[in-house]
Amino acid sequence: IVYIFYYTSTHVREIFELKAELNSDKKEKKKEAVKKVIASMTVGKDVSALFPDVVNCMQTDNLELKKLVYLYLMNYAKSQPDMAIMAVNTFVKDCEDPNPLIRALAVRTMGCIRVDKITEYLCEPLRKCLKDEDPYVRKTAAVCVAKLHDINAQLVEDQGFLDTLKDLISDSNPMVVANAVAALSEIAESHPNSNLMDLNPQTINKLLTALNECTEWGQIFILDCLANYTPRDDRESQSICERVTPRLSHANSAVVLSAVKVLMKFMEMLPKDLDYYGTLLKKLAPPLVTLLSAEPELQYVALRNINLIVQRRPEILKHEMKVFFVKYNDPIYVKLEKLDIMIRLASQANIAQVLAELKEYATEVDVDFVRKAVRAIGRCAIKVEQSAERCVSTLLDLIQTKVNYVVQEAIVVIKDIFRKYPNKYESVIATLCENLDSLDEPEARAAMIWIVGEYAERIDNADELLESFLEGFHDESTQVQLQLLTAIVKLFLKKPTETQELVQQVLSLATQDSDNPDLRDRGYIYWRLLSTDPVAAKEVVLAEKPLISEETDLIEPTLLEELICHIGTLASVYHKPPSAFVEGSRGVQHKRLPGSTESESPDTTSAAAVSDAPPAVIPSQGDLLGDLLNLDLTPPTTTGPPPPASSGMQMGAMDLLGGGLDSLVFTCVLFHSAQLGGDLGGSPAIGAGFGAPPAAMPASFSAPVSGGLDDLFDLGGGVGMPMGAYSAPKTVWLPAMKAKGLEISGTFARRSGVIQMEMTLTNKAMSVMTDFAIQFNRNSFGLAPAGPLQVLTPLNPNQSIEVTLPLNTVGPVMKMEPLNNLQVAVKNNIDVFYFSCQYPISMLFVEDGKMERQVFLATWKDIPNDNEAQFQIKDCHLSSDAASNKLQGSNIFTIAKRTVDGQDMLYQSMKLTNGIWVLAEMRVQAGNPVYTVKIWLLSVL
Repeated sequence: IVYIFYYTSTHVREIFELKAELNSDKKEKKKEAVKKVIASMTVGKDVSALFPDVVNCMQTDNLELKKLVYLYLMNYAKSQPDMAIMAVNTFVKDCEDPNPLIRALAVRTMGCIRVDKITEYLCEPLRKCLKDEDPYVRKTAAVCVAKLHDINAQLVEDQGFLDTLKDLISDSNPMVVANAVAALSEIAESHPNSNLMDLNPQTINKLLTALNECTEWGQIFILDCLANYTPRDDRESQSICERVTPRLSHANSAVVLSAVKVLMKFMEMLPKDLDYYGTLLKKLAPPLVTLLSAEPELQYVALRNINLIVQRRPEILKHEMKVFFVKYNDPIYVKLEKLDIMIRLASQANIAQVLAELKEYATEVDVDFVRKAVRAIGRCAIKVEQSAERCVSTLLDLIQTKVNYVVQEAIVVIKDIFRKYPNKYESVIATLCENLDSLDEPEARAAMIWIVGEYAERIDNADELLESFLEGFHDESTQVQLQLLTAIVKLFLKKPTETQELVQQVLSLATQDSDNPDLRDRGYIYWRLLSTDPVAAKEVVLAEKPLISEETDLIEPTLLEELICHIGTLASVYHKPPSAFVEGSRGVQHKRLPGSTESESPDTTSAAAVSDAPPAVIPSQGDLLGDLLNLDLTPPTTTGPPPPASSGMQMGAMDLLGGGLDSLVFTCVLFHSAQLGGDLGGSPAIGAGFGAPPAAMPASFSAPVSGGLDDLFDLGGGVGMPMGAYSAPKTVWLPAMKAKGLEISGTFARRSGVIQMEMTLTNKAMSVMTDFAIQFNRNSFGLAPAGPLQVLTPLNPNQSIEVTLPLNTVGPVMKMEPLNNLQVAVKNNIDVFYFSCQYPISMLFVEDGKMERQVFLATWKDIPNDNEAQFQIKDCHLSSDAASNKLQGSNIFTIAKRTVDGQDMLYQSMKLTNGIWVLAEMRVQAGNPVYTVKIWLLSVL
């Protein structure tokens, strides 16, 4: 209490003394008092009580004193907004001071005072400073516009400051141009759809002219702006590259990296057979090498950027391997990054040199570095096949050193070599087994267990080796337990008589004594496989494995493109897009290289298809969903009307008639049933040309059939369509657990003659999802997206968005089973995901499906009996007129109606998008809830 009292009284006394000095008539004493105030403010003392006294000191010609007062004002204006208004008049006056330094100081301070009450008073002084005769004032005012826009964007737009800022790009002073570009870029980043940076060849020419004369930071602003421009053709691209290339020799590393970013982007538009292309590749190498002679921190930043460049264009540095050799005094973070780049540059030409270096590194004292070096030897073996034997020999030499962590890393990488080159280096297994007892790390133990299980038939005592691991099963990590379970099952399938007891023991441990759900599930799967079908178990467990890819740690191509566009920024150091680490970013633009199929414009498709991208990170998954994997994910673009149904569509129709007519009839009847709210019942009166209806209905049809009138009148959550057409409620098509957190629910609808796929995308992952695209496999009716999947904003974690995708029927045709099955691929920035769904046949009934009465009668008479199928719809309580109206909403038209023996007979027609006509006869008897429906199908008329 005494201390607090002493501190308070002392502080009050100091404030009182400072107040007296601030009001002194002597200029020197006043200046010293302001300095004391700033010193107190800097160490955290509250001197806001002196606000009016300090503001009074603004009325001075002394530039040093004015700077100190402005510094105080910036710090306390937010907490004292009412008092800060007192300074407005002084700002206005200072903006007209003869001294340009004072004018610039006033406008700079104005931009730093983030108080809404003051901003409107500052517009006029700022407008004058933007048109000031002195370039120093203009360049300061340009930055002030960006700061003011951050406080009150609407005010800046209303006052026309943005137009003034654009005019400054044509300023005669290069520093004014650079600051105007920096301010516009800052505003454009926070408002990505504002189209502020409307770059054209004339503007680009002005920026390139200013580039040669402005300061290094001005050059960075201009280069970053140039990187956002997409040249019209390769000629313009080459011209810009020629004018940017001199920046590669700049002393500032940030300028060099910004120039590299521009060149890397514009190189995408240059033909590879162009002489200048080869010259540019040669010019890019020296500046990147020079960056590695800087201090370690800058080296690391340069290496992280080089890592990206090498993944995109390894030919730039393919002759510069030696500069990435590790020096004895390099920090560990530099060593590890150099090692990574060495592997990326490794080729048949330099592999001997690389291996000699890596073997040397493996004898170092730094454990982390040694581990990475040993793994690097394994990666060399996988990447350069000709060096595999030499790499294996080097790894065996390292195992003989008996250094524990070296041995363990060597075993892990030898396991990968076995997977890349099966049945080639198995002679080393005996050496590996000798070191079994020394393994204590989970990854090494799991690798050794995999080797023993995979090659159990070549190891005499494989059962004893695996049994030794089994003794402490519950003490092992999950990774080892899972590998041990699989290895023993493999051993049992290869030597069933000798290892029956062992496999029972491990299955019991995995299923009965374990709390781990993954282990338990795998144990049950193996147990059921072995007990029900040992042959199938053998085919599954001992199946031939795909070879591992050359490099498993490559950055995904779409992400790599974006990171190349962010060279020289934090994104290139983190190897993550800005949206992953910039909190509260109002609009993060996802950038792409000009050569990719993606565009930054939301009007174009967002599907990536990199033609000459690096090797795939993950090997392709065989024939998953047939040829769906081979499709280009770019949505088809159509110009003009769709082709007439008389050519290609007829082939599709005949294909359906040839093998799928029974399915099509059945789905048509199912739709009748769903529309009318009844249940479908079979009938013996089925035409001779058809088999019985399928025993199990597809899931997408079974729901509405049993839904009754609730679904029909939207009481069960169905979506009403115009004119009464029925649309099923959304169902989950792609669960989150199968799509890395992306869940897709959806339904189909036909609205105003357009087939639509209505989806809800939900992000249940922890990362932001962007860059969505969609593509369909070939299907029975040629359904295809009519445009790109419009997801214009990033999908944040735990967020859902509704998306409507219009469809057309001009895509490629292939008969599916069932006919209405649709296989879909959805891509985002994380991966490509596949799912199947089934669309209701009613989506394909077109609006012009009402047949003329005379044509209907003539056609009706000529239909052979073989083309007829009859079904019954039960529990339907609509009158014939109500049923007719309900069905017409879905383009099922009643042509005629007659009454025979108390039964209403409705004669109906409908037409599919591929030209197939469907005729129907529906019998409705008052009081009888059972309708009889006959269906006839015709080819294209």
